[in-house]
Amino acid sequence: MTAKTLSVAGPVARRCAAVALSGAILAVAVPAFSAAVSADPVAPAKAVAGPASRPLYVTEAPIVMLKDMDSGAILFSRGADRRFAPASMAKVMTAYVVLDMLKKGELKREQQFTMTEALWQKWNGSNGGSTMFLRTGEKLSVNQLMKGLITVSGNDAAALLAHGIDGSEAAFVKRMNRVAADIGMTSSRFGTASGWPDGGVTKVSAADLIVLANRLIRDHPEDYARYFSMPTLRHGKAPDGSAIVQRNRNPLLGRVEGADGLKTGHTNEAGYCLLGSVVRDGRRLIMVVAGMPSEAARAREAERLMRWGFEQWQGRDLVPAGREVGQVDVNDGSAPAVGAETGRKVRITIPKGHSGRYRAVMQTQSPLATPIAAGAPIAELVVTPEGLPPQKTPLIAANSVAKGNWWDRTQTGFQRLTGW
Repeated sequence: MTAKTLSVAGPVARRCAAVALSGAILAVAVPAFSAAVSADPVAPAKAVAGPASRPLYVTEAPIVMLKDMDSGAILFSRGADRRFAPASMAKVMTAYVVLDMLKKGELKREQQFTMTEALWQKWNGSNGGSTMFLRTGEKLSVNQLMKGLITVSGNDAAALLAHGIDGSEAAFVKRMNRVAADIGMTSSRFGTASGWPDGGVTKVSAADLIVLANRLIRDHPEDYARYFSMPTLRHGKAPDGSAIVQRNRNPLLGRVEGADGLKTGHTNEAGYCLLGSVVRDGRRLIMVVAGMPSEAARAREAERLMRWGFEQWQGRDLVPAGREVGQVDVNDGSAPAVGAETGRKVRITIPKGHSGRYRAVMQTQSPLATPIAAGAPIAELVVTPEGLPPQKTPLIAANSVAKGNWWDRTQTGFQRLTGW
């Protein structure tokens, strides 16, 4: 199996060229079509041609990453592959596992779990750490626990979810690590459901956290909106009988336009950390800031980084969703090839005011093994603006291709041999 890379080039502000790979081994057609520009077009007087110059960003944060999720462009990165303790940001992994189980029907939103004496002894507020103030014998639904897990970073909520789902935190953690590997978190390992210090077992990277955030938002958009932007949580009673109301600790919510969630973290080992998301004018930026010395420093850095990402960079639409951009050879299939189409619109992210050229390539492994399900990822469209790193958008199968019979294989072989 060999990788096929076909390329085209064109001016960013004018058009995107589509790559079409025929059923023949390396027969290539390159049709072109107009691409819509972003809602924030560059005024001609400010346009800059030629290789792009990256906007300057200066930070004292030891670990920082900012990524435009629609184009795949990494706008800023420092220490993105360095492994570190995520503290309560680990709860985003716990949340993803729970949401995935809900989606698959393996768990019910109103399913209830009972807080045990042992869990209360370990995670009640007097022992330190964040809590939603669960009481021994209290029954809570998965829905309620998810609100406490995300909004107030409840360690007790994380522990009860883990025990309720798998019988023990150790068993749930094994599930977390399996799912993390499945979604492409290549350098992360979890030792707890809460992110509480565990002797150095739980380690992640900023790059992996952004993979996790992207998958959670794309795979579970409705539940992301349901749980990750709640401003406060009202649960439990204070000694005087009044309701306990806790605010969401995400410093972006309510302060940065378009901020819609994800998670803070803090321990002495990890410092003050944040995995945050902001969506504005059709662009979603996801950031990680870790190792900050104080809560205030974390908030300032996060706000400044997001402001820089939106003010100094802009997105441009190249290819609409649902457009076929190529054909990929299929091995032993009912058809000789399958169309590769855009599951979502293809965008590039460029410095504001830039109108240089780009190079677009479709990358895939060919031929593909059958069967192939419609919508399955089969290739990538890699767009490289002049002077910037590549930006990748996944391409999906336009249709299903079943495993072929001997006649299908005979026809495919003849077509590839003759080019008919």
